[in-house]
Amino acid sequence: MRRTYLQQRYNRRPMKQQIAPMTITDWIGSAAATLTTTAFVPQAWKVWRTNHTADISLSMYILFTIGVALWLAYGILAESWPIIIANSVTLLLAGAVLVMKIKFG
Repeated sequence: MRRTYLQQRYNRRPMKQQIAPMTITDWIGSAAATLTTTAFVPQAWKVWRTNHTADISLSMYILFTIGVALWLAYGILAESWPIIIANSVTLLLAGAVLVMKIKFG
C-alpha cells in the first residue's frame, strides 16, 4: 500500500478505512464548509450576469484565491475529503470571479 506524505513524514502506519458516524464536530464543519462555499454563488452569478466588477477588490480576490488554493493543497496532503471538496468548489467560484474582475476591470 502506498503511504501518503503525512504518513511518511510522521511515520504513521496506514489505518483501515472505516466509516464512522458523524460527530457534532463533523456536522459543524460540514455546515461551515457548505455555507462558506455557497456564499460565493451569488457574487459569481451577479458578476457573470452584469459583467460589472468595479466594486470588487482585485487584491482581496487574488489573496483569497491563493489562500483557498493552499487550503485545497492542505486537504489533498491530509487526504481530507471535506476540505478537498469545499475548497475545490470555492476555488472554482472565487477563481471565476477573479478572472472576470481581471477581464472586465
